[in-house]
Amino acid sequence: MRALFVLLLWAILLVLCWPVALVLLILWPILWLLSIPFRIVGALMEGILALIKAIFLLPARILGYRPPAAS
Repeated sequence: MRALFVLLLWAILLVLCWPVALVLLILWPILWLLSIPFRIVGALMEGILALIKAIFLLPARILGYRPPAAS
Protein backbone atom coordinates (compact mmCIF):
# COMPACT_ATOMS: atom_id res chain seq x y z
CA MET A 1 0.00 0.00 0.00
CA ARG A 2 2.87 2.34 0.82
CA ALA A 3 4.50 1.73 -2.56
CA LEU A 4 1.26 2.65 -4.31
CA PHE A 5 1.02 5.85 -2.27
CA VAL A 6 4.63 6.78 -3.12
CA LEU A 7 4.01 6.07 -6.79
CA LEU A 8 0.90 8.25 -6.74
CA LEU A 9 2.80 11.12 -5.09
CA TRP A 10 5.60 10.79 -7.64
CA ALA A 11 3.08 10.83 -10.51
CA ILE A 12 1.52 14.01 -9.13
CA LEU A 13 4.98 15.56 -8.84
CA LEU A 14 5.70 14.46 -12.42
CA VAL A 15 2.61 16.29 -13.65
CA LEU A 16 3.26 19.43 -11.60
CA CYS A 17 7.03 19.74 -11.98
CA TRP A 18 8.61 17.08 -14.18
CA PRO A 19 12.28 18.19 -13.81
CA VAL A 20 12.12 17.76 -10.04
CA ALA A 21 10.43 14.38 -10.44
CA LEU A 22 13.16 13.16 -12.79
CA VAL A 23 15.94 14.40 -10.49
CA LEU A 24 14.23 12.63 -7.60
CA LEU A 25 14.01 9.46 -9.67
CA ILE A 26 17.76 9.61 -10.35
CA LEU A 27 18.88 10.59 -6.82
CA TRP A 28 16.63 8.20 -4.87
CA PRO A 29 18.91 5.10 -5.21
CA ILE A 30 21.94 7.18 -4.18
CA LEU A 31 20.14 8.49 -1.10
CA TRP A 32 19.01 4.96 -0.26
CA LEU A 33 22.60 3.70 -0.43
CA LEU A 34 23.80 6.56 1.77
CA SER A 35 21.18 5.71 4.39
CA ILE A 36 22.31 2.08 4.84
CA PRO A 37 25.02 2.84 7.45
CA PHE A 38 22.52 4.82 9.51
CA ARG A 39 20.08 1.90 9.42
CA ILE A 40 22.82 -0.45 10.64
CA VAL A 41 23.75 1.91 13.47
CA GLY A 42 20.07 2.22 14.41
CA ALA A 43 19.63 -1.55 14.55
CA LEU A 44 22.78 -1.90 16.68
CA MET A 45 21.62 0.81 19.09
CA GLU A 46 18.22 -0.86 19.42
CA GLY A 47 19.92 -4.14 20.28
CA ILE A 48 22.27 -2.50 22.79
CA LEU A 49 19.39 -0.73 24.53
CA ALA A 50 17.42 -3.99 24.70
CA LEU A 51 20.46 -5.68 26.28
CA ILE A 52 20.83 -2.90 28.86
CA LYS A 53 17.12 -3.14 29.67
CA ALA A 54 17.41 -6.91 30.09
CA ILE A 55 20.41 -6.51 32.39
CA PHE A 56 18.63 -3.96 34.58
CA LEU A 57 15.47 -6.06 34.80
CA LEU A 58 17.31 -9.34 35.47
CA PRO A 59 17.14 -9.14 39.30
CA ALA A 60 13.37 -8.64 39.18
CA ARG A 61 12.95 -11.57 36.78
CA ILE A 62 15.06 -13.79 39.01
CA LEU A 63 12.78 -12.92 41.95
CA GLY A 64 9.74 -14.03 39.92
CA TYR A 65 8.32 -10.85 38.41
CA ARG A 66 6.65 -11.32 35.04
CA PRO A 67 5.44 -8.37 32.98
CA PRO A 68 1.68 -8.32 32.44
CA ALA A 69 0.51 -9.97 29.24
CA ALA A 70 -0.33 -7.59 26.43
CA SER A 71 -4.00 -7.63 25.50
